Amino acid sequence: MLEQVNSTNDLKKLKTEEKYELAKEIREYILEVVSENGGHLASNLGIVELTIALHSVFNMPDDKIVWDVGHQSYVHKIITGRREQFKTLRKLNGLSGFPKVNESKYDSFDTGHSSTSISAALGMARARDLKEEKNQVIAVIGDGALTGGMALEALNDAGFSNTKMTVVLNDNEMSISKNVGGLNRFLSKLRTKKLYNKSNLSIKKAIIKIPLIGKPIVKIIQRMKRSIKQLIIPKMFFEDIGFTYLGPVDGHNIEQLENILKLSKQVEGPVLIHVLTKKGKGYKIAEENPDKFHATGPFNISTGKSKKEKKLDYSKVFGEKLVELARKNEKIVAITASMKDGTGLTKFQKEFPKRFFDIGIAEQHALTMAAGMAKEGIIPFVPIYSSFYQRAYDQVIHDIAIQNLPVIMCVDRAGVVGADGETHQGTLDMAFFRLVPNLTIMAPKDFKELEDMMEFAVTLNKPVVIRYPRGGEDEKVKFEKHTKIEEGQAEVLKEGQDISIIAIGKRVPKAIELAENYKEEGISAEVINARFLKPLDIDTIKKSIEKTKKVITMEDGTKINGLGTAVKELIIDEKLKDIEIKNFAWPDEFIKHGAVEELEEIYCPIGDVSVWDKNVPEGTHLK
Repeated sequence: MLEQVNSTNDLKKLKTEEKYELAKEIREYILEVVSENGGHLASNLGIVELTIALHSVFNMPDDKIVWDVGHQSYVHKIITGRREQFKTLRKLNGLSGFPKVNESKYDSFDTGHSSTSISAALGMARARDLKEEKNQVIAVIGDGALTGGMALEALNDAGFSNTKMTVVLNDNEMSISKNVGGLNRFLSKLRTKKLYNKSNLSIKKAIIKIPLIGKPIVKIIQRMKRSIKQLIIPKMFFEDIGFTYLGPVDGHNIEQLENILKLSKQVEGPVLIHVLTKKGKGYKIAEENPDKFHATGPFNISTGKSKKEKKLDYSKVFGEKLVELARKNEKIVAITASMKDGTGLTKFQKEFPKRFFDIGIAEQHALTMAAGMAKEGIIPFVPIYSSFYQRAYDQVIHDIAIQNLPVIMCVDRAGVVGADGETHQGTLDMAFFRLVPNLTIMAPKDFKELEDMMEFAVTLNKPVVIRYPRGGEDEKVKFEKHTKIEEGQAEVLKEGQDISIIAIGKRVPKAIELAENYKEEGISAEVINARFLKPLDIDTIKKSIEKTKKVITMEDGTKINGLGTAVKELIIDEKLKDIEIKNFAWPDEFIKHGAVEELEEIYCPIGDVSVWDKNVPEGTHLK
């Protein structure tokens, strides 16, 4: 069946039993590709029938569908003309793992972070009304994403607006880690009831035609029905804010899904369809371990085991060290925005359950809550991915930095992370954090320095940012020297006379490699591990630059307002003359998806750092 579906028109021609066969083949195809390429597995296996039903009932691309987060759009891509391209998923210049408007006309909106779909869909629906068009607009959002404040803001506005749109709540009881909070309990109540919203549209039409008494009877029935609903489901949240609520419906029953989707098209105003799905559906190993298979690298289908050897990484080191620190200091707590496993907090939760707080997908709330705890003498560690810290920037400024509160903000997945692409690359955090007064910003060169920085942060009694990359240490360069962390103090790793190489975080090992390359050319390079982006060690760096007159800065962040900018400002402020400087950093653009090594070769290859020496021809590049 899969080979027969080259477009949504082909899909619409299939009989129901053929659609079930198609669903089976799509699951097998997704398993085949993701086991080789890596990707988001469990969420896509869980949404196969729902995606088939959506494309069977609606007329994309005229109708618009916005996938919240977007990591569950694999099925959508396969049945919208990208079946063969799907083999290139997450590969350089291949299909993105998320919706991309420049990839297909069927992708109506770029997504990558949670809780955005309802806002975008409402905007599209309002634009449609202004243009007096008639197309349908659908937002597909998971129950985990519904805990994000932006989703609730959009629900509130959409319900009040009475704008015609459909919100499909894909309820699989999971986000990345298991869902938590009051909304999750509320949805649990809804899951327990039977589908009471069966179509009564034809009955309503028949009754309303009865002369004189038709309309009053309909109103009485509607009041009775609502009263019964209120008894069955206390606090009918969605209907109370203006939505017509339909469901729950079995998210793996194509007939039921198509019927309820068709019904939603006849309802005026906003509709919410509550769909119950199973994450990892059809692949038993993923069904039993949906958190492990939320996002996965290449794996063996028969066993579910990774094809790559599991190595120690920064998140694991962070989690282990935090447990060690918490054993010594009972004031230390950990806060996660539904990312316990991804940020290395699983062991902390088990050992200190009362000091562990999973607040759902709500980064803004996480940071302000941390500020409140810090105000009362608690020491909160808040590990969040770099690209997700963007969502809580105001809280960092307004609630933490202005009051100078000792919240320890741990920026995981900092720098380019690779295959997830533009929405997940962590290249901007140094630039936007550096703008904020009162912040101390650090980045470790290796695991040991991360542990040392965590110990230092606990004693500083100020707001601290510690950024560290995805994955493990540099395997080529091992550091024996680890001097004590002191505020604003850099570390001279190698003395030299000809060039100053100033690096921070992940780029420090690369700086050592570059210095060794220079040595082969007869050039003496001095290597400085900046450690601190803020406050910058002006004395150490100034002394080196005055000596060499030539500077290379190296960082795993954007070239704007990072280490390179800080060193340039130092040169100007200190009135240093006749200085040549080059910056090894990511360009001022959003970085596409691909392997990290491939992206480095494209955007900022180390070979592009020119050799400065009278004995070396102008423009020579190191390889």
